[in-house]
This record gives sequence, C-alpha cells and structure tokens, in this order.
Amino acid sequence: MSQTANPVIDASSARVGGEPVGYVLVFLSAVVWSFGGAIARFLEVDDSWTVVFWRSTWAAVFLIGFMIWRDGFGGMLVLFRRMGLPGLAVAVCFATASTSFVVALSYTTVANIVLMQAGVPLLAALMGWIVFRENVSVPTWIAIGAVISGVAIMVSDSLDGAVSPVGDGLALLIAISFSTATVITRRFAHVRMTPATCMGTLIAAAFAATQASTFLTGTTDMAWLFGFGALNLGLGLALFATGARLIPAAFAALLGTLETVLGPIWVWLIHDETPSTRTILGGAVIFAALLVHIGLEFSRKPRPRKPGVTGMPTPN
Repeated sequence: MSQTANPVIDASSARVGGEPVGYVLVFLSAVVWSFGGAIARFLEVDDSWTVVFWRSTWAAVFLIGFMIWRDGFGGMLVLFRRMGLPGLAVAVCFATASTSFVVALSYTTVANIVLMQAGVPLLAALMGWIVFRENVSVPTWIAIGAVISGVAIMVSDSLDGAVSPVGDGLALLIAISFSTATVITRRFAHVRMTPATCMGTLIAAAFAATQASTFLTGTTDMAWLFGFGALNLGLGLALFATGARLIPAAFAALLGTLETVLGPIWVWLIHDETPSTRTILGGAVIFAALLVHIGLEFSRKPRPRKPGVTGMPTPN
C-alpha cells in the first residue's frame, strides 16, 4: 500500500467483499494461532514471564513494521491517536489474554485451558446480544453448541480432576478477554484495531518486563521466540483485527475455535504426539459444525446492514 494512503477509511465507502473477506481473515488467524502449541514445545526457557516478554516484543515489532509498510510512519501515528477508548479496551483485552495463556500453562493443563476457551463463541454471542442487541441466528446457536460439545469430547479423557484455582481462573480470564475484544472490534467497526492489538503486545511486554527473572535466552530459543511472537501472535492478531470487524462477533469467535482443532494436529505431525481417539472425534464434530455453518452463511441472501453494528467497512 502507498505510503500516502489514508489510514482512516470511511466505513460507508466500502461494500464489496465485506463479510466473505472477514470470514477468510478470521479463519487464517485461527490457522496461524493454532501453531502456538507446536512452537512452544521447542522452547527450553524456564521462566514464563521471559517467554511473555520476548513473544510480545517480537509481536509488537511485527505489527509496527506492518503498519509502517501499509500506512507510512505518519499514518501509523494517526491510527494510534484515533483508536480511542475502544482501541484501548481491545489492547487491554489482548494483553490480558496473551499473557494469561503463557502463565496459565504453568498452573493447569492445556486441556483445561482449551475447555475454557470453548466458551468464547457463547460468551461473544451473549455479550453482543445483551450490550449491542446484535442478533444471533438459531443456526449459529446450534453451531456454538456443537463446537462446545466437540471440545468437551476432545479433552474429556485428559482431565485428571486436579483443579488449580490460579490456572483455571487465568483460563477463564482468557475466554472473557477474547470474547470482549471480539464484540468491541465488531461494534466499533469503523475503528482500525491493528494499532490496538499492537498496543496490547506493548502492554504485555512492559508488564512481563517487571516480572521476568532474566531476559537472556539461547540463540535457538530466541529464534523460536521470534516465530512465537512475530508470526504466531503478531500475524494472527493482524489477521483477526482486520477480519473481526466484518462479521458478527459470535461467528468470529466460532471460527476462532478452529485453533482448537488444528493445534493438536500440528503437535502430532511435528512432535509425533498421536492424538487420542476422543481428540480426533471431537475435532471432527467441530470441523463439521463449522463447515456446515459457513456453507449456510454463504448461501443466505444479503440483508440490510446497520452502520457500526453489522455494517461492512473496508478491511484494514
């Protein structure tokens, strides 16, 4: 994009390719995020806060570079100034979610975290309906129920009954934070949220810097931390912030659950950790539900859109 591009785009000026583009971008964000577990398995860093610091720092570097390339340095500064309170709220949500994910792994199982995150579509749908009166269709509710059932099947044979109040509390906080960010991004679709996600990584890095015991890592670990931050977190955030503005909050969160399905597959292929039968069965339920729902959404006739709530602004 030209360095002279206007960083603030009138939402009413674009009507072409809105929702389909949003579906694709949010889908891609889930694919990118799904590599997180596989990448984390390569890390030998003991301090979770060190991981949070470097992951967030590299994500911020990626997002700043992306915005400078897309909008120019001056345009990037304008975006930061104009994101306002909605952008700041999204920044805090993403900082909380990304930090809680890494720290929670030290207190509870991945299965518990995944089970908590399965509630994101439901939470997003409820928030969107209660706060902004965004309609949630019956097929979407059915798909949400199918997704939650699928995730429950996936993790049912790995829950050991051990409960960590801190770990499970952080897992719940991830779900609430991500749901809130999804609804805000959709409601304030005219606000460009890429700078907000960048601000979130900066907040997370700053807080982790006060908690980390060391910033030193080996060369190999730093290379993996770069991929964990710049590609897995930074690119994923850029894709999600762009796409979530264009589709209903419940559906954005629903697509995001693909991360749950794909994550174990990458760990299986890369680290040769064979998923259990229940993991495969649950993943199949989720994948089928999403495919059917996506097909139904694309086949539906276009409906009038309300600006700001269900409008179709130009992607950033």
